[in-house]
Amino acid sequence: MAHIELQGLVKAYNKTRAVHGIDLNISDGEFVVLVGPSGCGKSTTLRMIAGLEDITSGTLRIGGEVVNDKAPKQRNIAMVFQNYAIYPHMSVGKNIGFGLYTSKLSGAEKDQRILETARILGLESLLDRRPSELSGGQRQRVAIGRAMVRDPAAFLFDEPLSNLDAQLRAQMRIEIKRLHQRLGTTIVYVTHDQIEAMTMADKIVVMRDGRILQVGTPTELYEAPVDVFTARFIGSPSMNVMTGSIQAGALTAAGAIASGLDASALANGPVSVGVRPHDLLVGAPGTAGFEVTGTVTAVEPLGSETLVHLDIAGVEAIATAPGKLLPRVGSTVTATAQPGALYLFDAQTEQALGRL
Repeated sequence: MAHIELQGLVKAYNKTRAVHGIDLNISDGEFVVLVGPSGCGKSTTLRMIAGLEDITSGTLRIGGEVVNDKAPKQRNIAMVFQNYAIYPHMSVGKNIGFGLYTSKLSGAEKDQRILETARILGLESLLDRRPSELSGGQRQRVAIGRAMVRDPAAFLFDEPLSNLDAQLRAQMRIEIKRLHQRLGTTIVYVTHDQIEAMTMADKIVVMRDGRILQVGTPTELYEAPVDVFTARFIGSPSMNVMTGSIQAGALTAAGAIASGLDASALANGPVSVGVRPHDLLVGAPGTAGFEVTGTVTAVEPLGSETLVHLDIAGVEAIATAPGKLLPRVGSTVTATAQPGALYLFDAQTEQALGRL
């Protein structure tokens, strides 16, 4: 295992900065996911940790040792890529063992390590096959096996599941998580998929425009996002954000006054009001802290629940209804949110102000 520390890490291409002096501590055995939209700097950061990109300035430590100028092979890390990067002319066994060919292990020791790795990954019966005979998930397991067999201090994953279909991605998420629980090795994982981040990570790092916006557990980021971007990026479907205002301790949003919610601790003026689709309920009984009326524009039945797309005073929003409730498109419905479900953000800076 390895403790990885980034201090003021910068990556610039000529005069353009891709990564703006980020600081991050990754503990021994931690599963950390870097997440953000395309071009946010997450893959560049991973490649600097791997040694595949030069560091413009700042300090990178792995296991307490500064590795800025060390070659990738000297860092005792292994990287798994999006496109598998396995050799089509080699068998599964030879692909897994490729990283051992220059080691000082005996032939028997290499064979034993390959077999043990294949057993952990469920590839024992496939060792003699070629990659062309494998499914996408099996190929990705081979790529992981080639990284594992070297017994690295840390694994780096660069969007490894993006080439797989939805069902296979879900399966591989579980397999990688179980592998981490079994091996306990430090993992740094890059993805643009917030569902992968939420379901796999011990700690999530949200990035945007080469900067870190927030670091925390999946629950912390979901429950207490620091700004509108993080709030909308974490959670599926994305958080609804509406224009609102506070006057004399009362909150108004999307043309509706939130009843029974005390906003007196906040200054008067415009705010952005966020509410997650699973907290904005159609057909829910009980007293609401926030109630809006909208026109149904689309309905997505999901079995256990229904996602109801609404036009609320010209703002698009998504609410949730019980699975058997299918409102008619074009009809008018009322959606409610209980106290504590509203997130308030500064209208100018988009920074979080609290919840009501």
